[in-house]
Amino acid sequence: MALPAWLQPRNRKNAYLFIYYLIQFCGHSWIFTNMTARFFSFGKDSMVDTFYAIGLVMQLCQSISLLELLHIYVGIESNHLLPRFLQLTERIIILFVVITSQEEVQGKYVVCVLFIFWNLLDMVRYTNSMLSVIGISYAFLKWLSQTLWMPIYPLCVLAEAFAVYQSLPYFESFGTYSTKLPFDLSIYFPYVLKIYLMMLFIGMYFIYSHLYSERRDFLRVFPIKKKNL
Repeated sequence: MALPAWLQPRNRKNAYLFIYYLIQFCGHSWIFTNMTARFFSFGKDSMVDTFYAIGLVMQLCQSISLLELLHIYVGIESNHLLPRFLQLTERIIILFVVITSQEEVQGKYVVCVLFIFWNLLDMVRYTNSMLSVIGISYAFLKWLSQTLWMPIYPLCVLAEAFAVYQSLPYFESFGTYSTKLPFDLSIYFPYVLKIYLMMLFIGMYFIYSHLYSERRDFLRVFPIKKKNL
């Protein structure tokens, strides 16, 4: 006896992915709407307390995004595991280790700028993914999802590096995450962050190369004509 259409494995996978993308889209839409409304209401003052206003939702969205590694691993989402792992790890470290752990960093302008960049990329990506799962395709949206990262992603990395740089004095003063080990050994966390800064730019080159390769392959399969734009 044949299973109902909604119980077919492919349909269940698509339904799950649609719900996941919808949750992410709603979260990032809320962040974008909140940041926009606050900026028009309070101007530059809204940038200082961006983390206090939307930090929890951003943490939730970025935490849920770790499911994407599982999606790729089990094969329900077509993507490369290592580049996505590097992208997610990059954000998790900056958000939870650098920003969340230092209250003084949370009020910096760079946090607002970083959240704007992350939000722009994710809103476009999740919108395109959500519609693609249900068979709706817009050429311009696909093109935008494969193009927007080109100027935005390097700016994201620069903002992340600047956030790390601004956090160093506070990690040095408060000794957060620095610890002593047996045999007169110790971990001085500011040194770890300085090493991470170098790794950040090495990772950017790898991820940028991967995304550029994906975009090149995409444009071969889905050429965008001016009349479609």
